[in-house]
Amino acid sequence: MTAFVTRPLHRSAPRGGTAEAALLRFALRADATVCAALGLLGAMVADPLARLAGMTATTGWLVGAALVSYGALLYALAALPDIRRVGTAVYAGNVAFGAVAVTAVLAGWLPLTALGTDLLLGFVAITLGLAWLQHRGVRRLA
Repeated sequence: MTAFVTRPLHRSAPRGGTAEAALLRFALRADATVCAALGLLGAMVADPLARLAGMTATTGWLVGAALVSYGALLYALAALPDIRRVGTAVYAGNVAFGAVAVTAVLAGWLPLTALGTDLLLGFVAITLGLAWLQHRGVRRLA
């Protein structure tokens, strides 16, 4: 009975952090979900996608598996109490990935077809959109 009486009636902040961290946690979990979902889809259709995009099926499967693993890791990291460091690192990594991917497309380093280039640049656009959300979340914590 004492635990019932002394228990607080409401929580002032969400579990695992403050209300200011909610945007950053959402952005990190959205990034994790998008990466895992697209990685799973890419791994499942690696062979037909390889023919359309201009890469090998093994490359498609490995990229898909890496994205699924990264998504699972990022989802777990989004629950850490010190979310600002995680958010800053993921934001910087997403921006770096976007820069490297666009440079690789422009320099012709990858043997992609037009569809493969469009798919990669679409993924870069999604990644940079999520990076923008992560940046806003990190700034809110400052």
